[in-house]
Amino acid sequence: MSGTYTAPVGRSTTQIFSACTQYAAATLVAALRAGQFGPRSEHRRILVVSDTSPAPELGTPMHHRPGFEKLASEFDTVRSWNEFIRPFHPAGWSPREQDASLWERAVRREWNLRDDEPVEIACESIQANPAQALAVIFGDSPVHVYADGLMSYGPTRNKLDQVLGTRIRRLLHLDLVPGLRPLLLTEFGVESEVVPTDVFLKVLDELTEPTDVPRPTTTGTGTGTDGPDAPAPALLLGQYLSTLGILTPRQEEELHARMVRGAVALGHTRVVFKPHPSAPAQWARSLEQEAERLGAELTVLDTPVLAETLFATLRPALVVGCFSTALLTAASFYGLPVARVGTGPLLERLAPYQNSNRIPLTIVDALLPDLEDRSAVTGWSLPDAEAVRGGPSGLVSTVGYAMQPQIRADLRPVAERYLARHRDDLRRYFKRRRLTVLGLPGGAPAQLGFIPRNATVRRIARRARTLKRAAAG
Repeated sequence: MSGTYTAPVGRSTTQIFSACTQYAAATLVAALRAGQFGPRSEHRRILVVSDTSPAPELGTPMHHRPGFEKLASEFDTVRSWNEFIRPFHPAGWSPREQDASLWERAVRREWNLRDDEPVEIACESIQANPAQALAVIFGDSPVHVYADGLMSYGPTRNKLDQVLGTRIRRLLHLDLVPGLRPLLLTEFGVESEVVPTDVFLKVLDELTEPTDVPRPTTTGTGTGTDGPDAPAPALLLGQYLSTLGILTPRQEEELHARMVRGAVALGHTRVVFKPHPSAPAQWARSLEQEAERLGAELTVLDTPVLAETLFATLRPALVVGCFSTALLTAASFYGLPVARVGTGPLLERLAPYQNSNRIPLTIVDALLPDLEDRSAVTGWSLPDAEAVRGGPSGLVSTVGYAMQPQIRADLRPVAERYLARHRDDLRRYFKRRRLTVLGLPGGAPAQLGFIPRNATVRRIARRARTLKRAAAG
């Protein structure tokens, strides 16, 4: 299946672009400016914005955030999916198949589309809503999938309907890890197409003028310097992982505190924290207390701007995060020093194994240095494309197979070879039980594979442990 855009024959087409984040919208705009969706003169373009956060009514809609008007200029119309389907939530609603034609007529009427007007769809995360909802409503339309982060390098997270899979024309993605090819949708023969990095960076440059960057409001007992001679700050990225059930709020608050402590331990006296837009305000206050205790200056950016727009304007001396896509954007696109924190415990805690955050987490853990390892941080550089193909590419393919062995059965030989060569490095990225169930190298020996699933053996083992404790007491 071709990965290059081919315009439909005959009449001009209405292109519907769905975006849930400003980063996603910026990726779309870059693809449009690079000509990856054909000449603008031949298409009507509608941007459909969605807020899929748990409580979208409490946040600032994407189309009301700073810089959005510069993105919107590439489209003829901007529509809010939240408003259109209210009171339904965009992450949880999709029409029933038998109602799809009714919803298509409603959408066409609301968005001023003729009944016979051909439509193309470009969307993120085709495995989930609102992308699936649009694909169901426009059931005969070709689909272009684009990726706004590291998840594109992982496998499709659940089995897609075969008919929908054959409608997908290509996967557009940013080249966040040069040398690494996406696994997403390859089971349908979908080819990937890179959105040019230089075009994407120009889009980011337009989103934030230098005057838009908030001036530091310092706390602590640092130098207080805020001029051209001030040292470049360390930029800390919050992700709000507790909303995904990956961490508890207290654990995530401690994760942010570790970021501050690690940055200060590396000699950074100025620290800027970019919280997730939905994160609670008390987290910022606890960080201020930690910075004050350490004698550092802390700035909390409470305006809803993209973290990526700060890379060029702040030129941070270090970018710190857990497994945010922005870490790879900083390293690959801006050449900035980066460090990760907290990935080890998350690799162990993340459940189920198929969780789609596992691939971003694995990539960041495998490629980036640990903030609390001074020598690793100071001596780190991003591997070149050949090194990635020779190392992390095999790891990602193997993790991808372990996550979705039915969808990506073709990756089993790759996984077997990789695991056979890296037996000493298994525990961090692979659970022994998972390897045992799949019959892969590193799992329990085949003759013992029945034990974890044998109720009688487990019952005897529990009884033996109880008797041992009683005897010891």
